[in-house]
Amino acid sequence: MNSYLIASTKKSSGKTTVTIGLTAILSKKCKQLSLFKKGPDYIDPLWLSAASNRPCYNLDFHTMTNNEVRDLFCQKTAKSEISMVEANKGLFDGVKLNGSDSNAALAKLLGLKVILVIDCEGMTRGIAPLVNGYTSFDTKIKYHGLILNQVNGSRHEDKLIASIQKYSDIRILGSIWKNKDLIIEEQHLGLKPYFLESLAHKKIQAIKKVIRTSVDIVKFTNLCEKNHTSIMPTTTNRLKKFKNITIGIASDKAFGFYYQDDIDKLLSHGVKIKYINTLKDKKLPCIDGLIIGGGFPELYLDKLSRNTSLKKEIKSFINNYGPTYAECGGLMYLSKSIKFKNRKYKMIGAIDGDTTMHDQPVGRGYVHLETKQKHLWLPHKKSIPGHEFHHSRLEGDFARNDFAFNVKRGYGVDGKSDGIIVKNLIATYSHIRDTSKIRWIKNFLDFIVKNK
Repeated sequence: MNSYLIASTKKSSGKTTVTIGLTAILSKKCKQLSLFKKGPDYIDPLWLSAASNRPCYNLDFHTMTNNEVRDLFCQKTAKSEISMVEANKGLFDGVKLNGSDSNAALAKLLGLKVILVIDCEGMTRGIAPLVNGYTSFDTKIKYHGLILNQVNGSRHEDKLIASIQKYSDIRILGSIWKNKDLIIEEQHLGLKPYFLESLAHKKIQAIKKVIRTSVDIVKFTNLCEKNHTSIMPTTTNRLKKFKNITIGIASDKAFGFYYQDDIDKLLSHGVKIKYINTLKDKKLPCIDGLIIGGGFPELYLDKLSRNTSLKKEIKSFINNYGPTYAECGGLMYLSKSIKFKNRKYKMIGAIDGDTTMHDQPVGRGYVHLETKQKHLWLPHKKSIPGHEFHHSRLEGDFARNDFAFNVKRGYGVDGKSDGIIVKNLIATYSHIRDTSKIRWIKNFLDFIVKNK
């Protein structure tokens, strides 16, 4: 198997666009293509999945141990011809000074060849010391080559290529000229999710066309051979205990932030999943538990507020002690109202508080939580890693014992607490993932069985 890390020198250098194009092309040429995103990001994996019609999995040192990162990668690439991992930020960037959680560390852990995407705007000869600096900073990194991005025409391209060839041994895989077809509108400092982009398919096809003519695809497609890795995936563990459990999951343009491996784990437990469209469905299906993940409900407030029938059904489910878990956008939806651009929209009202959108992030980055004794399904004083990114603030008269978590790092609801508890509901601003650090899925399912 041939495995690549699509990285860059900094954020917003075009690595996501390049990865979208490459995966769209390779998914048609290679029967077995595996996709990953480094870090906790939900949005880029949605774009990659849309471009390739394949699932995309997150590899995150914050929520996973090194062994878990390796195991998930090996499991999902067991029959792959090519695997591609999109980095986050720059190749050597990370939270820790020693780089142990960086993209470079991931490349070394998994044996990935690095493809470095460089934003060349305003740069000519200066690209040579930049490239040499990267290749010499950590000699254990294996580089597959460079992709030059934001190239301003043939003259600019000639100067860049001449400088690299004179001063460096690294090969050039492609040169992408400035092109408006490659621009994807950003939402809250990240690429707008594909399900919010009305012309997503046309955008992907336009990116695919540019990448095909700008990057040497032959260097990838001639590797699509039947030389699979010998590492076999872990056997799926289907537990009979949960075979009669049905979970409702909100999945539509307003809500769509879920980790693919969490969905896989729910299914591996034998759980039935019924997806709910909060914009169109008028009734809840027959379910034993409800999950409402993150997303951008603020962009669909009119439709959400006018779907009064479903709002009443969800509120009734929660009021009747239906086990419910909500994250970020889900928390906002369950509050009494959401105020956005000086207009207030009525929401479900299961949480006695109002949500207000702000221009700047209220909570952003990795979080560390500690479970309080009142948590409904997780053990007391359990340390939990997660992340948050929200521009909204929940405002209400909440007491300390209304919360499931103490916030050790991050903001949560008020800088000290997170996880509003209402009957059998827990609604949090923090996004949590099922790993060895916190097995929230089985605990949630056990809680559902107990209350069924």
